Parts: sequence; C-alpha cells; structure tokens
Amino acid sequence: MAARPVVSIFSSKGDKVDSSAVPLPSVFTTPIRPDLIQFVHKNMAKNHRQPYAVARNAGEQTSAESWGTGRAVARIPRVGGGGTHRAGQAAFGNMCRGGRMFSPNKVWRRWHVKTNTNQKRYAVASAVAASGVTSLVMSRGHRIEKINEVPLVISNDAESLTKTRDAVALLKALNAYADVEKVLASRKVRAGRGKMRNRTHRQRLGPLVVYATDNGITRAFRNIPGVELTQVSRLNLLDLAPGGHLGRFIIWTQAAFEALEKVFGSTTVASEQKSNYTLPQSILSNADITRIINSAEIQSALRAKGPAKVKRSYTQKKNPLRNRAVRVRLNPYAQTVARNEILGVNKKYTNKNQKTKKLIHRAKPESASKKFVTLLKSD
Repeated sequence: MAARPVVSIFSSKGDKVDSSAVPLPSVFTTPIRPDLIQFVHKNMAKNHRQPYAVARNAGEQTSAESWGTGRAVARIPRVGGGGTHRAGQAAFGNMCRGGRMFSPNKVWRRWHVKTNTNQKRYAVASAVAASGVTSLVMSRGHRIEKINEVPLVISNDAESLTKTRDAVALLKALNAYADVEKVLASRKVRAGRGKMRNRTHRQRLGPLVVYATDNGITRAFRNIPGVELTQVSRLNLLDLAPGGHLGRFIIWTQAAFEALEKVFGSTTVASEQKSNYTLPQSILSNADITRIINSAEIQSALRAKGPAKVKRSYTQKKNPLRNRAVRVRLNPYAQTVARNEILGVNKKYTNKNQKTKKLIHRAKPESASKKFVTLLKSD
C-alpha cells in the first residue's frame, strides 16, 4: 500500500524542493504484522519495570505459637500474653489480621523478558512500513490532514536547527503543528497515585522526528510537547508503535531517509548494520483471500463442466448418507443393496411390504356404495 517509486523532499519553509526526490526504501514494503508488533512491544515494555517486593519479615514480627488441639479453636498460631485484645488473636496466616500476604512478591521474580532479535527486527521494520500508510497514521489519531505527503521527508537543513522557535516554525510550515496542538489540548491530570510520583500529567503523543546527525536538532525539538526524537540507526519499537499501536507520524530528514536502505537492506541485499539480515518478504502478493477465492479464475475451476466435474466431488465435501455417488465410491456394495431393495430380492423387506399392504387393506374396507356397484356389475 505504501510502495511507490519516489518521495518528495520539502524545505524548512514547507515548499517542495525542485527536482529533488528520494527513492522509497525497501523497508516500506515489509509485511505489516500487528500481532507481532503487539507481542514484541509487550515484552519490551516489561524491561522498564523496577523490581518491587514487600518486606522480608512483614506480617511475621510477632511471637505467636499454636495452641494445638483440644481447646476447640483452630490450630493457627496465636499471640501470647493477656490483658489486651491482641492476646489470643491469630497471626502469621494470610487470612489473619496483621498477617503476611500469600506468596509475597520477591525482587528475584522474572521481571525482564528476552525477545528474539529477529522478531524485534521484523517488528521494527513492520512499524516503519505502517508509518508510510496514510490510513493507519490517521486511524492512530494523528492530525495529518493538511500535510503534503506520507512519509514526510524534509531537507537536511533541519538537522542544524538549535532554537525551539525555528522548530515550531518548521512544523507550521509543513502543516504538522496541528498534531502538536492536539497534544496540548489533551494534557490532563493523571487519575491515580502516579500524580504523587513525579508524573502528575498525562498527554497524547505527537510526531516522531528521525535524524541522521545531531547538529542541534535535539535541542530545537526537545521542548515541544509530544514531539520525540531518535537517530535512524537506533529505531525503537516503543517509539515507532507506542502502546503497540501501528501508524506513528514520523518526520524524516533526507539523510535519515536515505540511510534506511543501509540500516535494513532489502529482501535480496543484506543490511550493512545488521549482520546477515535481509527484510522479510510477503508470501502472498495479494493478501485479500476473499477476493482471490471469488475471482473468475478460481470460480471457473471450481464450477467446471464436463470431465472436470468428476474432480469436484473429491475436492468438495459431500455427505455419503445423502449422496448416492459418494456412498457407492466409499462402499461399492451399497449399489447392490439398493438394487435388491428395488427388485424385492431381500425377503425381509418384501415380507414387510406385504404385511404393510394387508394392514392398509384391512384399515380401509370398501364402503357400502362401492359394494352395491360391484353387485350390479356382477348381475
């Protein structure tokens, strides 16, 4: 969907650079795998967790001992002493007041998860390919209705910006500042304990700026709300698909966009930065299976007439209890049984049919009028 020959380059004033275009890197033709991206993103997000646990002796800081049997009470350990309401109370158990929890958290729990390198590379390449599909970027909530192209590539002059006002002017010239305004309007106070832990506010994410060389661009964009920056050789799935959702709005510099071919390579040429890595290739050139099945070529083969009709019985499932041809193919003797039933060779069925005829004859005797007619005819 995102594959096309070249991509235009825009200047810092928002104008298209004359006679300047960049061939679309091969990474934008990678199969888009939402399932793989969500799986890898979930595993990578676990690696940011900090281990936590309860105190080693929590709930067991009391001298309690079981009373044993014979006192008509449970054998749970009980606090000793007297003269206070605490004396005689159950202790230690997870069902007791002031007791420990069941299976308390330990710091040696398996907090971090290792993910296969090939899976991470596939997920990153797929997320980059999804960023080049306009419908996916818009469905993620980015305001890109007025920008010129997706993917959006700007000239290398942007890497030398050092002032925030220049970066804001660049975004406004590219009609990409609407996405930043969306971030400003979404800023809200966090609903939870996190507001006490140095993360009072929460807000949406804006565009991701990818550069090749930092000549001051990080200083220019770092104070704009929602805007994030990353180097093209350090593309991270957590930045490309926040929350595991495809379609991040990415602004590429020309040098970073051209470097994608070296970073990921292609389906036939290995990457220069990743050892022995080539991009995955789609098994199907057209993934619309419904359209393939309903095509004229497939349907003509399924509904063929003449000699090809014999093959259809092997490919399509038919019930042998209802279809005589399939039943005979499974059991050739079934044809003989059916013929004998018709001819009355089988005495069992013949006697049964004769008895049935007699019963019908007895149940419906001739009426008096019919008897009178027969007598007249006999006279």
